[in-house]
This record gives sequence, C-alpha cells and structure tokens, in this order.
Amino acid sequence: MRFRLVLAIAFACVAARSAPAAAGEDGVAAWLYEVKAGLLYHDMDYLWSGFRLENGVDFNGEVIFAPKLELLGGAFRGALGASVNSDGGTSKAYLDLRYMVEFDSGVFVSAGGGGAIHDGELTPSRKDRKALGSRLLFHIPFEAGYRFTPHQSLSIYYDHVSNAYLAKYNEGLDTLGLRYGYRFLTAEGAGR
Repeated sequence: MRFRLVLAIAFACVAARSAPAAAGEDGVAAWLYEVKAGLLYHDMDYLWSGFRLENGVDFNGEVIFAPKLELLGGAFRGALGASVNSDGGTSKAYLDLRYMVEFDSGVFVSAGGGGAIHDGELTPSRKDRKALGSRLLFHIPFEAGYRFTPHQSLSIYYDHVSNAYLAKYNEGLDTLGLRYGYRFLTAEGAGR
C-alpha cells in the first residue's frame, strides 16, 4: 500500500511534466507549481509531540499546485503529499493549504494546515508505535529554504500530525528533515 502511494505521486509528477502545453504554458501542466522530495527524521524527540516511540526515516514526496490566492506579499496554494516510513512505522498522506512568501534573495518560508490520513495505531496496542487516536489527523507543516536557481531549491521541512485531543488518544508525530524542490516556470520565465 505504501509503495503504491509513493508510486502514484511520482506518476502524477511525471505525467504533469510531460503533459501537453496548456494555453500560455511552455510544456508544463497549468495546475502544477512545484514538486518536492526529501528525507525526514521520523517521530523526532523534543518537538511538539514531546517524546519518541517510532523509528526510521520518512521518504517524503509532495506536489504543490499552481492555482493561487495572493495576499500580503505571499500566496496560498494547495499541496498534496505523502511520507512513507522506512521501518514499518506510521506512514501518512496529506492535503494542505500552504501560505508561501518568496524573497528576491531566493529565501522562502511557508506554513500551512490541512488533513492527513495514516496507517498507524489508534490505541496504545504496541510499545513501539504512537497511539494517534483517529485515522484522520490535522497536518501542520512549516518550511524554510533557499531557491538556488529559478527551478531548484533546498529546504528544511517540519510537520506535525495529531487529532488536537478530539479523540481519547493523541500522542502525535513530528518529522524534520531536508527536501529538494523543482519549480516549473511559465513561458515568460517567471515562477507562478
């Protein structure tokens, strides 16, 4: 199941990159802004959740959609992604609304919120797994990075998932790591 989820996201990225040009677009699907991939430290200690039970590394992939709503020097965009754990721990897929501000220096920051669905434990039935309480969780991401070419970036990415105490158990999970991003450009050469 996890492999299929990652494969589906990878296929969507490749299909979008090779899609026929939409009106005014230079061979790039009009709905895709950026793709990101990275490695994240799974269930990191001393962050929002406060303690660690699960191990491994998360392989993270994400697509950020082109449609946007500009506000206060930044833009809101939708994001769809997944993190698959290397050690059989909790994996998740998520859908967010992100607010990103990009500076002329190449530095960018973003924050957002949305929902995640996971394959982890709901109750404390295993000593090496978090009890997440409900299958659907809140997803809160933060990212800061540097765009070193018009297309490419590196960033530090953090996310948290939990049910905000809407269920009996709410141990939450935090991940932190590095991501590479590839941004698609319009025919005019400017990012969307």
